[in-house]
Amino acid sequence: MRDTARWFDACNGFDPRDTLSLPRVEGWEAGLDSFDLAGKRAVISIDLGSAIVEPVQTALLIELAEQLITHAKLKRVDLAIRIPNGGNEWSLSNLIGLAGELGDRYPACHDDLTPEIQMGMNMATSRLNLQIAGAAEMFRIDVNEQMADIFEQTDFIFAASNPDVAFAAGGPMATTVGNVDMIAEYGFSKAISNNGALTIPANLTGNPAISIPAGLVEGLPVGLQVIGRHHEEQLLLDLARISERERPWPLVAPSATSRTSK
Repeated sequence: MRDTARWFDACNGFDPRDTLSLPRVEGWEAGLDSFDLAGKRAVISIDLGSAIVEPVQTALLIELAEQLITHAKLKRVDLAIRIPNGGNEWSLSNLIGLAGELGDRYPACHDDLTPEIQMGMNMATSRLNLQIAGAAEMFRIDVNEQMADIFEQTDFIFAASNPDVAFAAGGPMATTVGNVDMIAEYGFSKAISNNGALTIPANLTGNPAISIPAGLVEGLPVGLQVIGRHHEEQLLLDLARISERERPWPLVAPSATSRTSK
């Protein structure tokens, strides 16, 4: 965590070319371990109410979350969270920027894109219109309102970082969770959007989030995501620092060769 804090010291601050940048904050590394977390409220919602999460990972993450609540002297609160799954809205909105970057090279460059981006661009060019764009904006507003309501009742949300262990870097995008065939059980749209269901909310609302190493499932690392209030990144660093001290994680990524086939 000290390396992460040092990165903030080096990289944070206002940039006139970045409309979302903020004034510089000093003392990230020096301020580690200086925040009193005792009594802060925390809710455990591994699936954020909408994702399908691998069961072994779920049990591992709940164990870590409960231990971290104890070590940090947090107050666990019982809060029902159900953030809607907005994978399609998120993807289609992002594809506007991609289409702009590709410019007149698309569709001639179609075969140079990954299968997922190919599918996304096909969907965007055939389905994206003013109605869809409006629905995506309403979804963003709805998620922002829901997140604001949640953080009136808690200070931290503990969730999974991903629904399952990482799929192969070369793709394709996972459509299974554990032994569940997501397409067969829930349909294609839910299967694809499930991959981002846990990280899209904080990305949309701008809430800071951190992924804390939680151990291995099938030989691959999984993470406990902690989402915090706006502008309280330093609290997340201190929370992860407690976990780092109590349950040190490997400094070198473990080999994936021990992973068994699904």
